[in-house]
Amino acid sequence: MTDLIAIGECMVELSRQGGNVMSLGYGGDTFNTCVYAARLGLDVAYATALGDDPYSQGICDLAASERIAMAGVPRLPGRVPGLYAIETDDKGERRFFYWRDSAPARSLFELAESADLTARIERAGIVYFSGITLSLYTPAGLDRFEQVLKAAKRFGASIAFDGNFRPRGWAGSTERARKTFSRFLPLVEIMLPTFDDEQALWGDLRPQDTLARLARYGIREIAVKDGTNGVHIRSGTSQIHVPVPEKVSPVDTTAAGDSFNAGYLAARHGGASEEAAALAGHRLAARVITHRGAIIPAEAMAGV
Repeated sequence: MTDLIAIGECMVELSRQGGNVMSLGYGGDTFNTCVYAARLGLDVAYATALGDDPYSQGICDLAASERIAMAGVPRLPGRVPGLYAIETDDKGERRFFYWRDSAPARSLFELAESADLTARIERAGIVYFSGITLSLYTPAGLDRFEQVLKAAKRFGASIAFDGNFRPRGWAGSTERARKTFSRFLPLVEIMLPTFDDEQALWGDLRPQDTLARLARYGIREIAVKDGTNGVHIRSGTSQIHVPVPEKVSPVDTTAAGDSFNAGYLAARHGGASEEAAALAGHRLAARVITHRGAIIPAEAMAGV
């Protein structure tokens, strides 16, 4: 059984290195979490759809080098993956610019070629997806995705979700995003949202409001990330706050939440408490944001 399988989209990443010089890489929120989880020792797989172009092959090659299984990922002739560019300010905060409307990942749950991959999802230990994942699919794709998640739960998987709300992915429709999230939240057992996203989508005033609202869906474990303010966790009826152990000056905050999620899920999978898992997530995210790009060099994780 795969320890963790993540679902979503990996894209071509352009990151400015100075002037008009851009470096080429690959990334995407759930894929980033896969990379860091695999580096932390989990048996990881990724579920998406790709084209038959050199950049899609680059994604597959990167996954293989990071020990991420992509068996059964459909490769669609004539299609190419999405593209995004990152621009960062002098505080390390980033803006994203996307070219992804026809990316093959959007078709994943409407393809006959996905049957083997969906069967693998149903047999994973942890199934992980995000709000960005949900924004990819048509109504028919969402119907099929819901069926797959329900089957995974019946087979004993833990369903983990990061709200990761990006208005552009929903064409600015918070109503559609809320409706879609509300449909999938009752399936979730481990929720890993970022407070800023929850505030933007739901109007929460405090992280405690986010915890209370999500608990009403029956989610057993909720860890709300709140930047330098740490993480607020609710497990059952207990609540704790886990501060960041050390504040660092960010170079690039890309994948901060994605890497935290990897550290948290890997620690919980290994039997750590929620508090210990949050500290593991903090340590990894602190290392990631002191480097440029979504995926930092493996050697930069030494000692995490």
